[in-house]
Amino acid sequence: MTDKPPFSNSGFKSAPDSGAKVLVFRRRPSGQRPSAALVPDLDRYHYDDVPDDYRHRMLVNLAAFIFVLGLGAAGFWLADTLAHMRRNQDCVLSGRRGCNPIMVVHQNRW
Repeated sequence: MTDKPPFSNSGFKSAPDSGAKVLVFRRRPSGQRPSAALVPDLDRYHYDDVPDDYRHRMLVNLAAFIFVLGLGAAGFWLADTLAHMRRNQDCVLSGRRGCNPIMVVHQNRW
């Protein structure tokens, strides 16, 4: 018999030793759980003594929703205004005339 392990990389050249280490993870015996000391106590985050003010919470949620809608509308308006200004600027810089359309209201005479 030979000294080689059954699955060896004998056909490949090994890289020079870079000082890397292989960590060996041992399995725990089945049924053994980690100790409770590793998990912090979560009772300090539990609030049963304080009553929940549903109405106040809903008003705050409504105010936050309206604020987010306002931010979205402002962002849309800003993007539209910048696009319109860019189109006008491109038109003027290309040397064209009549870049800003003039709105004329047609009145029926009859």
